Amino acid sequence: MLEGVHLIAIYCERVGAPQTLVVLDEALARREITDLMARVPASRTLVVRRALFSELASLPADVSALAVVPALVTRVSEPGHFCLLLEDVQDPGNVGTMIRTAAAAGVDQVVLSRDCAFAWAPKALRAGQGAHFLTAVIERVELRGWIDAFRAAGGRAFATVVPDATPVYRADLRGRVAIAIGNEGSGLSPALQQACDARIAIPMASGSESLNAAAAAAVVLFEAVRQRGAKSPGRQ
Repeated sequence: MLEGVHLIAIYCERVGAPQTLVVLDEALARREITDLMARVPASRTLVVRRALFSELASLPADVSALAVVPALVTRVSEPGHFCLLLEDVQDPGNVGTMIRTAAAAGVDQVVLSRDCAFAWAPKALRAGQGAHFLTAVIERVELRGWIDAFRAAGGRAFATVVPDATPVYRADLRGRVAIAIGNEGSGLSPALQQACDARIAIPMASGSESLNAAAAAAVVLFEAVRQRGAKSPGRQ
């Protein structure tokens, strides 16, 4: 379920018309609503009153539009050039925020382990703000095997951890790289840390134990962008 004109418009632009578009009748005079309806066949569009809209939507009815779409299943033949790996991240808001950050950084693929939150959950979609359609999101992956294939293709994988690691600003994040971020509470598993080429950490002031997983991903990804120059390092 996509809620809000912005998210639905990005889906229409990047993927195509949704299976079903539901519009609040009170919003029919708004230009953004008429523009959206013009992109969806009339046979797939329902105009409903506020009471029914409120039953369908998780957000307030003032969002005025929602759409039903199939969750995209990305199948890729090989690992990308610049990737973000998420191991057992439980909060769908964190998952969506990291997908949004990854898309902004030019990441080719966001690869989720089997025990990550569902990337297409409503909370994840709201946090992503359309980024799910701007980068490849690959779910339910056995990450150790994925890293082995990535390294065989000439890539280097970096485990983002807290103690006993190279400061991220001294690590070489140029070239074909994958950044691994772990669970909000326990971080990356020892097995995945061992599978990576190097361990990196974000320097923090004394007394601070860790960052939110999504904040840590943003710091590391954009340090990679900085090292590669102004041009985004991933998608062309």
